[in-house]
Amino acid sequence: MSSNQFPANFVFGGATAAYQVEGETQTHGKGKVAWDDFLKDQGRFSPDPASDFYNQYPRDLELCERFGMNGIRLSIAWSRIFPSGTGKVNPEGIQYYHDLFKCCRAHGVEPYVTLHHFDTPLALFEKGDFLNRETIDAFVDYATFCFKEFADDVTYWFTFNEIWADATNTFIEGTFPGGEKANLAKCFQCEHNMMLAHARAVLAFKHGGFSGKIGVIQSLEYKYPLDENSAADINAAKNEDVLQNQFLLDATFRGDYAADTLEVANRLAVVSGGSIEIREDDLAIMREAAALNDYLGVNYYQSRFLRAYEGENDLHHNGTGEKGTDRFRLAGVGERVNKPGIPTTDWDWIIYPEGLFDLLVRIRLQYPNYKEIFITENGMGYKDPFVDGFVDDAPRIDYVEKHLAAVLRAIEAGVNVSGYFMWSLQDQFSWTNGYNKRYGFFYVDYETQERTPKASAYWFKHVAQTHCL
Repeated sequence: MSSNQFPANFVFGGATAAYQVEGETQTHGKGKVAWDDFLKDQGRFSPDPASDFYNQYPRDLELCERFGMNGIRLSIAWSRIFPSGTGKVNPEGIQYYHDLFKCCRAHGVEPYVTLHHFDTPLALFEKGDFLNRETIDAFVDYATFCFKEFADDVTYWFTFNEIWADATNTFIEGTFPGGEKANLAKCFQCEHNMMLAHARAVLAFKHGGFSGKIGVIQSLEYKYPLDENSAADINAAKNEDVLQNQFLLDATFRGDYAADTLEVANRLAVVSGGSIEIREDDLAIMREAAALNDYLGVNYYQSRFLRAYEGENDLHHNGTGEKGTDRFRLAGVGERVNKPGIPTTDWDWIIYPEGLFDLLVRIRLQYPNYKEIFITENGMGYKDPFVDGFVDDAPRIDYVEKHLAAVLRAIEAGVNVSGYFMWSLQDQFSWTNGYNKRYGFFYVDYETQERTPKASAYWFKHVAQTHCL
């Protein structure tokens, strides 16, 4: 196999999430989620109609087929199935997803379905979300319902999307509903409880005898010390690596936590005046599930360079695309810094495809029981210029090309990577950025809901059809 050739069965697709594309957020029997009032109170932007995928999905799936994509990442909105999270079901929501999956099949596009993408039903969120163990029970019941209901529609399942992002944006960066800042103990507890919910859902799937495969999606970033010769910088990189990567990868592939993982996690929890409760019976469940994961979804956008930091918490999220405004200095952990010579986006995300290669090789070496990896999100937020009916998004093509090259290098190094889903299929609502941060292959005019393929869509079509970079 030549170095620019992808395996014959490699999946090329686009990614979406229910709340970010569907619109119809409080219609057709759908229950509320915390985001509904949170966004309304902010008054910055509305998730309705977003990309109006609830009504427009036949057009989007036709575009997938036309542009050579044989996979699509979708999520089911939990509160469209169970408006209150538990109890009564919403038949209209159930039918909607049956119709959506059937339409995928009609266009030759395999659906890869996530059960939870940042959208816990409000009734459960108000009781503590995943810090409350009742939510774990409710999630497993919802997952099991979906496994049965959509058994003929869905082959590939993911339990959660980006447990780290859910935890950090809620308890460290404070940008998600109920947001707190710099609460390391709650962040770790949220991560552990969601991984326990994942494990229990995996066991329900495997013990239930359902056909198909199941895994989880983690958002991972390689953490480098700014100064490789500085013990303090190395320690800062290790702190943030455990917080985002190693704690969750241990939970995924070991089902428990290595001694060095626990040492860092417990030390950091104390920094914010708390502790992490990890029960022995949790670990028994997680260890059993760790052997049964069929694959890992990796969402990768950037890596981080860290240096030691001794000051107070200083956190500012760049949600506007005003370059140079992002700050992340976390007491007890470290400070994220840009390394000279490495480019960044308008949202201060560093562009570093080498980090994806390093990450994939690290998983293969550190967790040799992993089976398969999908790149479930990778892409570039950009203020796309729509000129004369066309979008020339050359920077996005460059970004994706370099990251696909990193995937090919990882495959050559022996990592089993089976697919790549660009975030995102079409332009869509972004949780903390609204609508000016565009990611899609297809430009969406939010007034008319017209779709226009960007230059990147034509470029990706060629890659997908030839399996060649």
